[in-house]
Amino acid sequence: MRLKGKTAIVTGGASGFGAGIVRKFLTEGAEVMIADLNGEGAKVLAEELGTQACATDVADADSVEALARAATAAFGPPDILVNNAGVTHLPQPLEEVGETDFDRVFAVNCKAVYLTARAFVPAMKDRGAGAILNVASTAGVSPRPLLNWYNASKGWMNTATKTMAVELAAAGIRVNALNPVAGETPLLGSFLGEDTPEMRAKFLATIPLGRFSTPEDMGNAAAFLCSDEASMITGVCMEVDGGRCI
Repeated sequence: MRLKGKTAIVTGGASGFGAGIVRKFLTEGAEVMIADLNGEGAKVLAEELGTQACATDVADADSVEALARAATAAFGPPDILVNNAGVTHLPQPLEEVGETDFDRVFAVNCKAVYLTARAFVPAMKDRGAGAILNVASTAGVSPRPLLNWYNASKGWMNTATKTMAVELAAAGIRVNALNPVAGETPLLGSFLGEDTPEMRAKFLATIPLGRFSTPEDMGNAAAFLCSDEASMITGVCMEVDGGRCI
């Protein structure tokens, strides 16, 4: 019960890594609101787990403000904010990525961090405490060919994490990031280009531990970094990648 008495928001929490984080937080005693563009999926998971949900477009300021109001009404300003929602573009040469795809990647992976900070940091400052966790990617640490602008957005997220950590430390707010390797999530097919046994085997060969990141891996790491056990840890971009970035 490392998170007993804590309240948390997990964006992109209806599936994949986000759902793994939600489940772990609940088992550790936190109250959790699942925020997801897939409002119905968030509602279904929330009903299954006995928690709350809010349909949210993290790239839209009005939607994020609505999330803040919903969370405040449900349990007050959150102690923990997990920026997990993310998208990618299909693997292709950097000059061939369409402008619409480029804008969407940076809106969801980068602008959303700004919008949630604007919505939730003031209350954390008033309380003098808070934990923010940004879910980046090994792509932002060791870029892969053909995922060019996705790589860049996740590199931005790691730098933003360190920037936020330095600025918010004096207010008692810790900010960290997780860098998972690809996992069994809805984005896997997009990362690989095509989800075939051959493509999976080729990618797994680059991971020393020989497997993908799982939602459980992410939940375990997130619970630690957002707990009081990690009270001296801020500005860390932790790789949860089976050695992929070594």
